[in-house]
Amino acid sequence: MPDETGPIARRRSSEPGPRPVLGRALQILGAFSANCPEMTLSELSRRSGLPVSTVYRMLGELTAWGALERSDQGRYRVGLRLWEVASLAPRGQGLRERALPFLEDLSQITRENVQLAVREGTEVVFVERIAGSGAVPVLTRVGGRFALTVTGVGLVLLAHAPADVQEQALAGPLERFTPGTVTDPRALRRMLAEARTHGYAVSDRQVTMDALSVAAPVHRGGAVIASVSLVVRHGSTSAHALARLVCTSARAISRAMSTPQV
Repeated sequence: MPDETGPIARRRSSEPGPRPVLGRALQILGAFSANCPEMTLSELSRRSGLPVSTVYRMLGELTAWGALERSDQGRYRVGLRLWEVASLAPRGQGLRERALPFLEDLSQITRENVQLAVREGTEVVFVERIAGSGAVPVLTRVGGRFALTVTGVGLVLLAHAPADVQEQALAGPLERFTPGTVTDPRALRRMLAEARTHGYAVSDRQVTMDALSVAAPVHRGGAVIASVSLVVRHGSTSAHALARLVCTSARAISRAMSTPQV
């Protein structure tokens, strides 16, 4: 499973010299990931790149405010107050609220994994995921990130991204998750062109060897603002059959996003 520590923590090693209090707090928060949701003081120090004494001082303020909380075992984890603030992010909140009825319909019809995602830089961020009963396991989670080049939703978003974003994403290095992961920039460019032509993108065994993803764009005001996908077990059905369902849901969400709220 990829490390989803986040851009804040990933940038820390390239920024020399002492950092202000806010910067150090963000380093600590950025150390948490799906792989490390709970950590001790020493683990936080190691992953954030900050001295133990600094982390110890910052943890008091972060836990007092509610950004972090401490378990009975003395390990630190993200607090509900931070989640509360993050849930107010306008791109995720309004989109999720309007899209959710259509995502639930798609989930009930197919009993498969349904996902909704947006682009941030050269990464895809998942804002909603509904797991179908008995559906193929996936590595994605709400709030999780992936490279744009490997997932169905990511390929759709990259296909409609500005040219400079496409060049940056394809410049690499491109991580290989499975033998089926496409890492050749020329092949990826063809896939992006096909996504624009056909109105949907296919990621076949790129993330795990048992999953097939088909995704379509969500539009608002002529721009692609999100992508919705179905992830099924490879070999269970054709990408073409899934595409009809996904595109129908994406168009419904697009209409909902374009309708003023009362």
